[in-house]
Amino acid sequence: MSRPSDAVTPAQPVAWPGKFRSAAVLTFDLDAEAAVLSMDPASAGRMSVMSHQAYGPLVGVPRLLRILAARSVRATFFVPGYTAERYPSVVHAIADAGHEIAHHGYRHESMLGRSAEEEAAIIDRGLAAFDRIGLARPAGYRAPLWELNYHTPGLLAERGFRYDSSLMDADVPYPLTPGLVEVPVHWGLDDWEQYAYLPGITGSGVIESPGKVREMWTDEFTAMHEEGGCFVLTCHPFLSGRPSRARALAGLIDTMTATEGVWLTTMAEIADHVAGLRLAPRRIEVPEP
Repeated sequence: MSRPSDAVTPAQPVAWPGKFRSAAVLTFDLDAEAAVLSMDPASAGRMSVMSHQAYGPLVGVPRLLRILAARSVRATFFVPGYTAERYPSVVHAIADAGHEIAHHGYRHESMLGRSAEEEAAIIDRGLAAFDRIGLARPAGYRAPLWELNYHTPGLLAERGFRYDSSLMDADVPYPLTPGLVEVPVHWGLDDWEQYAYLPGITGSGVIESPGKVREMWTDEFTAMHEEGGCFVLTCHPFLSGRPSRARALAGLIDTMTATEGVWLTTMAEIADHVAGLRLAPRRIEVPEP
């Protein structure tokens, strides 16, 4: 008698191009006001809270673009449609600097518990916002709050997305469904857990030192490189765009670019490489409640 198959199978190792041993990508979620408005719409009337979020596109993005340009590094910016419509000149400045623009919902809505029809409408609303401000159709998607549903990959594939970056079950990218690559993330490489604090809205009130954060991220980068994996850093311009935090991030980037054998590129290029390997999509079944 044959044994039953595992409900979930591991991702296969990835052969990186040329002499590269690992891959790495810097990603920035340009949430701005959308992240707070999705959690608490009444915060629209809190001018101080809104100013905290506006710091991202107004000050953080220009600073981060300077840091990236000085090091000739390209990154991927995940942008909610609401942010694209509110700050079109900022989003175009990012694209004009050679960085990738990807989809991040419309108003940073959580997809938790939403039907396929509801989620499809939000994804389409974000795409329409990109069209209205003259942006090219994005190759990639990241679910707000990293809340992907089991029906989401099909919705993304139907709309021609080439990758998603919302799941946490591997150290390397893998085919999630035919035509769609998953580029995994995890909470330890997200600056929200380190720096985010808005009274009554989010955060523990403990704001970490940039030096500690840089050390933690550097350790993770070094280990991921040794493993031959894909290091994915997630930052928010309203958080990591602050001066000392941006300086710490710049130091981390210097370490990354000085490390031999690291392919530091955009999400789309990583996803396209993995797609070209023609690996079989993983087996991932819905668990029984």
